[in-house]
Amino acid sequence: MDKKVRVRFAPSPTGGLHLGGVRTVLFNYLFAKKHGGDFIVRIEDTDQTRFVEGAEAYIFNTLAWCGLTPDESPLHGGPYAPYRQSERKPIYKQYAQQLVDAGFAYYAFDTPEDLEQMRVQYKTAENPSPQYNHALRTKMRNSLTLSAAEVTELLADGTPHVVRIKMPLDETVSFTDMIRGEVSFNTAQVDDKVLLKADGMPTYHLAVVVDDYLMKITHAFRGEEWLPSAPVHILLWQYLGWSADMPQWAHLPLILKPDGNGKLSKRDGDRLGFPVFAMDWTDPKTGETTIGFKERGFLPQAFVNLLALLGWNDGTDNEVFTIEELITAFSMERVHKGGAKFNYEKALWYNQEWIKRATSAQLADQVAETFAAAGFAGFDSAANGVAGSNAVAADRVLLLRVIDLIKDRCTLMADFVTQGAFFFVSPSEFDTASIQPKWTEQKNMFFIELFKAFESSIVWEAHDLENTFKEISAAHHLKPGELMLPLRIMLVGGKFGPGVFEIAEIIGKQATVNRIQKVLRILEHQ
Repeated sequence: MDKKVRVRFAPSPTGGLHLGGVRTVLFNYLFAKKHGGDFIVRIEDTDQTRFVEGAEAYIFNTLAWCGLTPDESPLHGGPYAPYRQSERKPIYKQYAQQLVDAGFAYYAFDTPEDLEQMRVQYKTAENPSPQYNHALRTKMRNSLTLSAAEVTELLADGTPHVVRIKMPLDETVSFTDMIRGEVSFNTAQVDDKVLLKADGMPTYHLAVVVDDYLMKITHAFRGEEWLPSAPVHILLWQYLGWSADMPQWAHLPLILKPDGNGKLSKRDGDRLGFPVFAMDWTDPKTGETTIGFKERGFLPQAFVNLLALLGWNDGTDNEVFTIEELITAFSMERVHKGGAKFNYEKALWYNQEWIKRATSAQLADQVAETFAAAGFAGFDSAANGVAGSNAVAADRVLLLRVIDLIKDRCTLMADFVTQGAFFFVSPSEFDTASIQPKWTEQKNMFFIELFKAFESSIVWEAHDLENTFKEISAAHHLKPGELMLPLRIMLVGGKFGPGVFEIAEIIGKQATVNRIQKVLRILEHQ
């Protein structure tokens, strides 16, 4: 590539970031890094009526969580600042005026009432939604139908007006999409889009072209829902004399509902019980919170991995990629044309794989936060009696051991609590119903002797505890296999968890003895 690759993600700060938006970020980011280029984030906030407080910060927090850091943005700066379109307002008017002066655009003085009357007056069965286009612009109040003197007077009086592009009557506009190949449009099917609004702010159509040109964007990747706008943008590049600098475009496939029937939406996520936003988003107007992948318990590496495979693959059966591997493998040629079905079960599989592959040290901070959020202050053993700062260090060592023991059983971060809460507190309930049918006085005597032996143990390590267990079971002429389930339920509360002697070692002597005694008392009264 001759020019340095420069790509951009240009969100509107109107709400939470849908996973489709994050995938657009990801594909831009991967392409830029693959080719040694720059990834820019530009905030498209020209529609102030839709601006939502906190949305911009949310977008950058999401990108930070995903590890997709821009090279240039309102937060990171750069040579083409400002990166918020609302701060670039003075730039756009000159280009709108240039288009008007060249006859490629015109002033339209129609009031909202005029536009509503147009939609009613010209509505027919064949055309139920009349548009401001080549057919109707001659019937409206604009600089194409008014005299030059009238236009001059209206402008001088400060009459509210917009600037619209004058779409050619019957031309074919074509471009080569990096995913779809040759794409063509007939201009007769496109209405005269507003380029500059009455408040002087540009619409997306003008701003995206001007900013892509001024910021030297070489490749523009966006969702396929923007495909119908392509002819307007192509003509603007031509009309402004910038055709030679127009970026290469790629329109990314939609992310579809699990059944493949239509685009995945927030409503689908709410209905089917899975997140479609990257992080929790609370609407400041309604107070409604939409749960995100982060808060649902996904690792950012897993989230990025699953997004990459929604509509792309590297031509192999490989499904698990680090971000470095994705950068190396990514190419737009491997992006699919058709939509990609979102499968939440597959998303869970990705997270489980990433938890399995992560080291306990890599997971420790997030697991600790998960336990703290669930109300667990520390291990039931209080770090086995160690005091002061050494207790904190001991707790960390124990936490790493716990993670190693249970992470293969966890799909979401909350599962660490489900699978490991008994390390922190004594179970509130015990599945004694699974013990009772085969409980005997002989077993009762065994466990009494066992907890007394544990109480007097000097060395508290899993191997020694297991030996003690086996020696006492042999003395009582009991098979260890008959006693393991009761011991597990005494320590854990149910039929799950890692090795029971490792559990005992971690929770400590006093917690182990207390739990055995507690269940013996319960069984005594059943």
